[in-house]
Amino acid sequence: MNPQRPVNTFRTAPPQQPRPKLTQAAPQRERKTERSSFARPRSTRWQRIRQFMREQPLLESVYGFCVRAFLWLFFGSLGYVIVLKYVPVPLTPLVVSRWLDTFGTDESGHVYKKWISYDDVSKEAALAVVSSEDQNFPTHWGFDFDEIKDAIKENQTGKRARGASTISQQVAKNVFLWNGHSYIRKGLEAYFTMLIELIWGKKRILEVYLNVAETGPMTFGVEAASQRYYGHSAATLSRSEAARIAAVLPNPRQFSIKNPSSYIQRRTTQISRQMRYLGGQKYIRNL
Repeated sequence: MNPQRPVNTFRTAPPQQPRPKLTQAAPQRERKTERSSFARPRSTRWQRIRQFMREQPLLESVYGFCVRAFLWLFFGSLGYVIVLKYVPVPLTPLVVSRWLDTFGTDESGHVYKKWISYDDVSKEAALAVVSSEDQNFPTHWGFDFDEIKDAIKENQTGKRARGASTISQQVAKNVFLWNGHSYIRKGLEAYFTMLIELIWGKKRILEVYLNVAETGPMTFGVEAASQRYYGHSAATLSRSEAARIAAVLPNPRQFSIKNPSSYIQRRTTQISRQMRYLGGQKYIRNL
């Protein structure tokens, strides 16, 4: 008998194991791993910052003070805006500034100011200031971006500087802020403009504007201007009278309601024409 030939172990391939099937779970696990790997440095970096601040008592105190101050200012301003939605504005920074300017001069420090509700004021006065200052007031949300673009273009061409502030922005500036031109003040103006648009609504904004706008030397509001220069209440203002009050609003300390210049007379006529073009009082009926 022939002996059995030994098996060649070098040529015989080992039995192959079946390859595991690729599933979608693996890529998902890999993606989760990648996301977690990206997230770890951010959390670790923040922990390091917090740890560093804890090791610096002065820095920790400054940080805590800034956070508390921000919260106090935010909730305080929010509460003040809510209160002024229902009560007359007692005083504005502009009134205080004008009163202080009279110190050391011959100008009288007496302030002419009297609050009148929107329902009692002549709608000709409301329409006049909208026609003159902000014709898109019923439809915009505090900012007229088309007017802003036009103002930027005109100012870049070297023409006379043109403003683009809406009635809402002017109310925010007059009621809550100081006079000046700075990025901080403009940022706060935008903040308060959005707040009053959201909380007050158009009718209340226009009511406040008609009562706090500067209408002459030490004179604020259409009621004070009407009684001082026309001798009667703003409830009975005619279209031409209301248009003349609106005509001096860009610079009420230079222009006069009582003794209008030729420029103010022309501007009064233009505003009256614009009031008719907008359709009269029905333009502001549904504020």
